[in-house]
Amino acid sequence: MPAPAPSAVLRDLTFSWPDGATPIAHVSGAFGAGRTGLVGLNGAGKSTLLRLVAGLLRPTSGSVAVTGVADYLPQRLTLDTHLTAAHLLGIREVVDAVRAIESGDVRPELFDVVGDAWDAEERAVAALGAIGLPTDVDRAVGTLSGGEAVLTAVTGVRLRGADVALLDEPTNNLDGAARERLHELVRTWRGALVVVSHDRALLDLVDETAELRAGALETFGGTYSAYEAQLAAQQEAARRGLRDAEAVLRREKAERIKAAERIAHSERRGRKDVAEARYVKAAINDRRNSAEKSQGARRTQASAKEDAARAAVEAAERAVRDDDRIAVDLPDPGVAPGRRLAVLPGADGRDVVIQGPERVALTGPNGAGKTTLLEKLVGGQGLLTDRVGYLPQRLDLLDDDATVLDSVRAGAPDVPPGELRGRLARFLVRGDAVDRPVVTLSGGERFRVTLARLLLADPPAQLLVLDEPTNNLDLASADRLVEALAAYRGALLVVSHDRAFLDRLGLDAELALDGGALQRVR
Repeated sequence: MPAPAPSAVLRDLTFSWPDGATPIAHVSGAFGAGRTGLVGLNGAGKSTLLRLVAGLLRPTSGSVAVTGVADYLPQRLTLDTHLTAAHLLGIREVVDAVRAIESGDVRPELFDVVGDAWDAEERAVAALGAIGLPTDVDRAVGTLSGGEAVLTAVTGVRLRGADVALLDEPTNNLDGAARERLHELVRTWRGALVVVSHDRALLDLVDETAELRAGALETFGGTYSAYEAQLAAQQEAARRGLRDAEAVLRREKAERIKAAERIAHSERRGRKDVAEARYVKAAINDRRNSAEKSQGARRTQASAKEDAARAAVEAAERAVRDDDRIAVDLPDPGVAPGRRLAVLPGADGRDVVIQGPERVALTGPNGAGKTTLLEKLVGGQGLLTDRVGYLPQRLDLLDDDATVLDSVRAGAPDVPPGELRGRLARFLVRGDAVDRPVVTLSGGERFRVTLARLLLADPPAQLLVLDEPTNNLDLASADRLVEALAAYRGALLVVSHDRAFLDRLGLDAELALDGGALQRVR
């Protein structure tokens, strides 16, 4: 049985923005006919690539060939609160046309709008009900939670039945229950689906994983976990190949040096023979000519072998990924085990106290009031220390017009600039990037600078408060965050719907907020 045709084929695809930035450069590859998880570092161009496949952007050069029609759901839904669920579903015009016809309006243009979709509303109601969403298609978007709005929009993509569905970070801001519903939609998806996500559980539901990296699109068969295992084995083989190539280069260097020493010794002996006139002149000339030819050949051969070995090392180095890790040695914030840092109102009238270097998660459904609770705490309500660092969802702590160095110095005014540069390098912010305006930073760079501003504060924060820190982070950046927090010795209060991320933080406690009531669940 022949393999199904790919859903989209990219041929030497390049896209440049008007300012000259080129997120997609000479990319070739294909997406399969099933479910594909698209991964890559922040700034790799994943969202831009989806928009190119959807036909929302035109390539600067190269081409995109899509099998059928593509339907794209952006990372951020533009939600006018006066719109309705039918707008999110993409059936508003059809529903209105059907209702008008049923009321006696027989204008031809209404029939053109409806086409064959006479049961659009009934199908939408059934689909929404199947995943536990409100079924009123006239319900105002403003009355839906963020999770309900996203799930309604995803349901609309399914109902429209495009040949290729493109979802950009659909799990952002979804609570646990909403994520489970989305996972079920993906699990039962029919047709081609390409999804960008940092949700590992969702990425483990796909048929193949495609990575956009350094201008290339490479596809791995299987889920994200299978991709990670395959990549780890590939990189281990690449590192072994590099070690072997380096050993060969060292050996060839040594051989070239030995050959040079032998040639030098032979030349010294020839000069000595001439000086001592051991042989007749004709014989000396013959020997000299023969030696020069032999020595030249040996030099050429030794140099060629070393050059070949050096080229092999360079090729092996390119195969080894050099993705850096955040490695920071943070100052001790001086948080004693019994030191009370914050008091939160509990459900049973008893206070919930955060004390010592505790790591605490705050969880709960969308709309429960988690962000409001954090903002009140950071504003001083229940806070028992003035040394607190707050990372809001929007990463809007930094002044766009300030340089990176000045932004970090604002939190550590007494630390010499040279020392701060060294510390920033440990957050992978190096060289000219330190002097750039914040507004020019990529999403990943902005996140690392914001994190550095918090963790390099002087004096250091005794309590870090993080609100959905993995939203809009690629998986590599989430790994960077875990690495940085592993070195932090103060208290941590974090809101996140990303269970895999929370499980990696080494939590001491979890607080659940629901219906305005806060209680400790572990």
